[in-house]
Amino acid sequence: MIYRLQTTDYRWKIICVFLSAVCGLLSVFAQDSSFYVKKGWTLLGERKFEEVYQITDKCIQEFGKEAEKLSSTLSDFPPKDKESKYQVMNDVAICYFIKAEGLMRQGKIEEAKKTFKEVIKKYPYAQAFDPRGWYWSVKEKAEISLKKLEAGRIIEEEEEEVIITKVKLYDEGEEFPIDYTKYGEFVGVGTKNYKYIIKDPIGLSKAAGEGIYPNSTSFKFDPEFVKIKKKLYKIDHWKILNTRDLKTAFYKWLFAPEPQGVKLFYIADILERSGLIKLAIKAYYAILVHFPKAVGWTYWHTPWYIGKTALYRLKHLLKENPQFNLKLEGAFIKVINGYDNEIRNDIFIVNPGKLKKVSFLEKVMKKFSCGKKRKLGKIVKKIGKEKVVLVKYESDDWQLLVEGKPFIIKGITYSPTRVGESPDEGTLQNWTTQDLNHNGIIDSPFEAWVDKNRNNKWDEGEEKVGDFQLMKDMGVNAIRVYHHPFKLNKKIFRQLYEKYGIYIILGDFLGKYAIGSGANWEEGTDYDNPQHKENMLKSVKEMVLEFKDEPYVLMWLLGNENVYGLGCNADKKPESFFRFANEAALLIKSLDPYKRPVAIASGDLLYLDIFAKEGTDIDIFGTNSYRGKYGFLDIWEEVKDVADKPVMITEYGAPSYAKRYTLEEAEEYQAQYHRACWQDIICNSTGFGAGNAIGGIAFEWLDEWWKAYEPSYHDKKGLFAGPFLDGYMHEEWLGICSQGDGKNSPFLRQLKKVYFTYQELWKKN
Repeated sequence: MIYRLQTTDYRWKIICVFLSAVCGLLSVFAQDSSFYVKKGWTLLGERKFEEVYQITDKCIQEFGKEAEKLSSTLSDFPPKDKESKYQVMNDVAICYFIKAEGLMRQGKIEEAKKTFKEVIKKYPYAQAFDPRGWYWSVKEKAEISLKKLEAGRIIEEEEEEVIITKVKLYDEGEEFPIDYTKYGEFVGVGTKNYKYIIKDPIGLSKAAGEGIYPNSTSFKFDPEFVKIKKKLYKIDHWKILNTRDLKTAFYKWLFAPEPQGVKLFYIADILERSGLIKLAIKAYYAILVHFPKAVGWTYWHTPWYIGKTALYRLKHLLKENPQFNLKLEGAFIKVINGYDNEIRNDIFIVNPGKLKKVSFLEKVMKKFSCGKKRKLGKIVKKIGKEKVVLVKYESDDWQLLVEGKPFIIKGITYSPTRVGESPDEGTLQNWTTQDLNHNGIIDSPFEAWVDKNRNNKWDEGEEKVGDFQLMKDMGVNAIRVYHHPFKLNKKIFRQLYEKYGIYIILGDFLGKYAIGSGANWEEGTDYDNPQHKENMLKSVKEMVLEFKDEPYVLMWLLGNENVYGLGCNADKKPESFFRFANEAALLIKSLDPYKRPVAIASGDLLYLDIFAKEGTDIDIFGTNSYRGKYGFLDIWEEVKDVADKPVMITEYGAPSYAKRYTLEEAEEYQAQYHRACWQDIICNSTGFGAGNAIGGIAFEWLDEWWKAYEPSYHDKKGLFAGPFLDGYMHEEWLGICSQGDGKNSPFLRQLKKVYFTYQELWKKN
């Protein structure tokens, strides 16, 4: 009996091994649905249309039934983080879309129309993942292409009716500012055990006023609330938030099913947008008192510390509204372990501070936007030699010196893209060599002209001036460029430097988007993979050896917000990434005879503690930061405390389009956003604030039309949520300059209001 069992077991093992081998062979030929999508996009970019149709049809045949079954279960887009459950549906829909795009580009118009209509009907809630980190609606893009085919042009989306209201409170509260010591007790101030214990809730509610915690009854007697309360239950609190109907948004958010800290923050925001600044100040301060440890989540699923944001908004409002004669004294919120995506290990050290009257001397000092400059003392540390040097003073301030003189980076990301070109379609050209009119002159840098009256025509008197001259006139002293994927034309950079006085900050993506590592997109750069690392170091070495003797190179830049992932695993292996980046920095220093500074371009403050530990030979902490119109909040202090490095903002900006707003209003907002960001940089530069800001790089010079997929259409869709005028990022509208209607691209420039804002700020002595 035992023997027979053993024999049976042995034979079964042989069968299993055999079946495993067969399955392994079959897996070579069997593919999952995502394979066909990746292959389809590649073939479409290569314009191999017959192969496109073969690969997409195969996906549709193999997975179509399953996709339709999944689609039938949906009445809206899948919730965020649940998209993977509908991967097959998404992939089949994308294959339909890729096929239709191929037919359209091949001139098979009727077949393309039919295929677009099919995907619109079958998969209304299918989404495609953009490599830059967000999803887009397949149906929406298919409708745009279909309308273009039917009308011979892209049909603009009809603007919805805009309802504009503001909040008028029935009960503004009895006290401003509120003396919280009268209504409760502060416990553990300045420690991790901080809390405020309410002892007189009725008195505090009367002092606070309508909608401000803990007042949850006043609104019931508000006549405006009584008028609209019956329709509130039909309204989505997130959708109403970013409209201009602030009155309805306010009353809806009083009942929003969100944590109290989140709810109170958006109530404060609505009050601020309604111009009720005194009430907004009360609401933001109430967050510091009651909910300083509240946490929300960004679109990118990184923690958003609401108390910190409220703190800096409060400081901003007090500074911008001196009529209240108030200051916030002693307030701080520190989050230990707050540089990763895990909030369970966070420890909050809280002091809500006190709102106090401003003294006469402080009133005088407020006339100086950044206060009085402190004494720096002697230089105690020096990085670099000869032309470009970083120095640190006895005061702990950092400063960048160029040829012995203070130099603050007034930078711009410069990568002008012609309307109709797209890296997604493989049509993007090298702007450093582009000469479309074949006159021997590079187009954008030297032949751009300003459409002064914005009529999209090249009128008499609108002379060719070129971007380089326009940037010089704006006050730019550096542009950010990367040495790949195109070979750079060094001749024009010499002209940029010699004639226009502008440097370049030269970067290597360090494996971001799988560039330079030898990995494909699906695989992504692995910072523990020896071959990937070898390839990237080779790329860095090539960059330095080619440009090390060029006088226009201001500094070297590594990466581009790699910590968010996308074509690399720095988000999953931050220690490995920063350790490797440090290795790359050491390589640069060994090759560059002038020892110019090396910076990293990180993503906000994500994994700052790991950078501080692993990136000791990286000279500058650079980071891409889009925190809103209040500047960069606590970035300066956090880097000073954790890493003690000079700070450069490697990307910041805002779109000049917002839904429900006029273009004039959106341009005004964009200008205000940039002004506030630049003032924050100056107020934390040498001798002021944290003293570690060495400048910033605005994003970007020119609107790029390809970022929402259709490169011949200036898309107005919000790509993802963010702290902007209508609550969304419109990434095709970030330029300091517009390309007008696109018909005269890449030559036409319409200078937005922000251009003249920078001209005012950057041309100052």
